[in-house]
Amino acid sequence: MWFEILPSAAIITVALAIPIHATYGIHKLVLGNPYRRNMDERFDRVLYLRDRRLNNDPYIQNGLEKIPDKADDED
Repeated sequence: MWFEILPSAAIITVALAIPIHATYGIHKLVLGNPYRRNMDERFDRVLYLRDRRLNNDPYIQNGLEKIPDKADDED
Protein backbone atom coordinates (compact mmCIF):
# COMPACT_ATOMS: atom_id res chain seq x y z
CA MET A 1 0.00 0.00 0.00
CA TRP A 2 0.93 3.65 -0.10
CA PHE A 3 2.04 3.82 3.56
CA GLU A 4 4.87 1.34 2.94
CA ILE A 5 6.95 4.21 1.51
CA LEU A 6 6.80 6.24 4.76
CA PRO A 7 9.75 4.56 6.57
CA SER A 8 12.01 4.97 3.52
CA ALA A 9 10.91 8.59 3.04
CA ALA A 10 11.59 9.34 6.72
CA ILE A 11 15.08 7.81 6.52
CA ILE A 12 15.93 9.81 3.38
CA THR A 13 14.57 13.04 4.88
CA VAL A 14 16.59 12.62 8.06
CA ALA A 15 19.73 11.66 6.13
CA LEU A 16 19.45 14.82 4.00
CA ALA A 17 18.69 17.06 7.00
CA ILE A 18 21.66 15.98 9.13
CA PRO A 19 24.39 17.88 7.20
CA ILE A 20 22.35 21.09 7.19
CA HIS A 21 21.95 21.09 10.97
CA ALA A 22 25.42 19.69 11.68
CA THR A 23 27.25 22.62 10.05
CA TYR A 24 26.74 24.73 13.20
CA GLY A 25 28.74 22.25 15.29
CA ILE A 26 31.30 21.57 12.57
CA HIS A 27 32.04 25.28 12.10
CA LYS A 28 32.27 25.75 15.87
CA LEU A 29 34.75 22.87 16.08
CA VAL A 30 36.89 23.71 13.02
CA LEU A 31 36.69 27.50 12.76
CA GLY A 32 36.04 28.37 16.39
CA ASN A 33 32.96 30.29 15.29
CA PRO A 34 29.61 28.70 14.47
CA TYR A 35 28.80 31.18 11.71
CA ARG A 36 30.10 31.45 8.17
CA ARG A 37 29.96 34.51 5.98
CA ASN A 38 28.83 34.33 2.38
CA MET A 39 31.76 34.60 -0.06
CA ASP A 40 29.90 34.20 -3.35
CA GLU A 41 30.11 37.80 -4.54
CA ARG A 42 33.23 39.95 -4.80
CA PHE A 43 31.68 42.68 -2.62
CA ASP A 44 31.11 40.18 0.20
CA ARG A 45 34.76 39.07 0.03
CA VAL A 46 35.89 42.70 0.21
CA LEU A 47 33.74 43.26 3.32
CA TYR A 48 35.19 40.11 4.90
CA LEU A 49 38.75 41.34 4.30
CA ARG A 50 37.87 44.82 5.60
CA ASP A 51 36.42 43.44 8.83
CA ARG A 52 39.41 41.15 9.31
CA ARG A 53 41.80 44.05 8.74
CA LEU A 54 40.03 46.44 11.13
CA ASN A 55 39.63 44.25 14.20
CA ASN A 56 41.00 40.78 13.31
CA ASP A 57 37.55 39.20 13.62
CA PRO A 58 35.66 38.98 10.34
CA TYR A 59 32.50 37.68 12.03
CA ILE A 60 31.82 40.91 13.91
CA GLN A 61 30.26 43.55 11.68
CA ASN A 62 32.07 46.87 11.89
CA GLY A 63 30.69 50.35 11.62
CA LEU A 64 32.30 53.69 10.93
CA GLU A 65 33.60 53.93 14.51
CA LYS A 66 36.17 51.21 13.75
CA ILE A 67 37.72 53.04 10.79
CA PRO A 68 40.66 55.14 12.03
CA ASP A 69 40.71 58.88 11.34
CA LYS A 70 43.44 60.49 9.27
CA ALA A 71 46.53 61.58 11.11
CA ASP A 72 46.78 65.34 11.85
CA ASP A 73 50.41 65.56 10.70
CA GLU A 74 49.34 65.44 7.02
CA ASP A 75 48.12 69.08 7.09
